[in-house]
Amino acid sequence: MKRRDFIAFVGAALSRALDAHAEQAKLPVIGVLGAGAEKSWAASMSAFRQRLGELGWIDGRTVTIVIRWAEGRSDRYAEIAAEFAQANVDVILTAGSAIPALKQTTSKIPIVFAVAVDPLASGFVASLSRPGGNVTGLSLQSNEMVSKRVGLLREIIPSLAAGQWGIPQCSA
Repeated sequence: MKRRDFIAFVGAALSRALDAHAEQAKLPVIGVLGAGAEKSWAASMSAFRQRLGELGWIDGRTVTIVIRWAEGRSDRYAEIAAEFAQANVDVILTAGSAIPALKQTTSKIPIVFAVAVDPLASGFVASLSRPGGNVTGLSLQSNEMVSKRVGLLREIIPSLAAGQWGIPQCSA
């Protein structure tokens, strides 16, 4: 093998190795800020990882999942939020109670809450239909949704009467 061919071969091999390393380094990063203790969320995190895997997002191969637990200490939210912002994670998954600290830390990284009692009244989102900003997620909007649910029930069951099955009378 000639010297030039050898150098070209080594250069190509090195380039492929660097490309593979760069591709690995560019894995999307999901930051998970767990409000509670790891032990209490083990089943949920297992289901989360399983579902991601079913969708082709495998930790360490196609995505990196970084989990930090506040252990029930709300004073840790800001510290963990700062860590995620510094690491420039691609998205942060959390519970409603940690959102204020995350919102204060970043307005660029998308924040997805698994559940929040009232994200509108809490100021997490601008509206339920158009959250705006970088925060979105699932809500337990039971009070505001009652009339919508009753309206849907009346569309599905036109003969449904107020007071039947304990359904309150309200306009949809």
